[in-house]
Amino acid sequence: MIKLPFQIDLTGKVAVVTGAGGVLCSIFSEALAAAGAKVALLNRTYEKAAAVAERIRSEGGAAVAYAANVLEKSMLQKVHEQVISDLGKCDILINGAGGNSPAATTTKEYYEPGDEQSDELRTFFNIEREGIEEVLNLNFMGALLPTQVFAPDMLGCADCTIINISSMNAYTPLTKIPAYSAAKAGVSNFTQWLAVHFSKAGIRVNAIAPGFFVTDQNRALLYNPDGSATARTEKILAATPMGRFGQREELLGTLFYLISPEASGFVNGVIIPVDGGFSAYSGV
Repeated sequence: MIKLPFQIDLTGKVAVVTGAGGVLCSIFSEALAAAGAKVALLNRTYEKAAAVAERIRSEGGAAVAYAANVLEKSMLQKVHEQVISDLGKCDILINGAGGNSPAATTTKEYYEPGDEQSDELRTFFNIEREGIEEVLNLNFMGALLPTQVFAPDMLGCADCTIINISSMNAYTPLTKIPAYSAAKAGVSNFTQWLAVHFSKAGIRVNAIAPGFFVTDQNRALLYNPDGSATARTEKILAATPMGRFGQREELLGTLFYLISPEASGFVNGVIIPVDGGFSAYSGV
């Protein structure tokens, strides 16, 4: 059974989590259910969300999985209707769907003469538009469209909140992943915009910016096929004062803090780093 960082009573609340089959959002879903919320798990791959929902139900929680592409508004609208029928109106929306793509990742960190003519490596000059658009859409539109669909449930209601998942890339772009860094910067900016836009409607909007956590999406960048650390991992850990990757459970305290009106009722439009000191470290 999942260990909660502190007690919070979400009985009667309905939480909608996108990307719920992923490493981070699956534990978000489990924690929300353990705190009493009824959880709608949305994921492009239904089987992943269904496995998490089954695990939640086996622990006595309430959860339903739904196949949903966050880039297809008509599909989201149909899922929204089903969520209302199955669980009720949304009180908490976690926009967790996102990620990077190899098609939007450069092979090298720095430009070297001749890169502009290379066909063998993926350089800044030959990253295809489709790869860039895929990442920008998944992260930015993947937060915007679910908000359009589920936020009407919250208008004028008490203790409703939207939490976006940003990244440390939003503060300082990382090498090799220009589209992902730009997209997460957009998510942070969008979080602030939404916070102002909905401030008179009773909806608080904030974001969590995780530092470095090992997920299915970044594992290949962090570890070699034989399990050894890549040079990138060594650089990351050297730039993280705590000297390690985060454990996904270490995001739950910030998640619950932002959800709780008693703890953060006057907190709106902030992006909170959970990064082991990465953003505070100058390298010296």
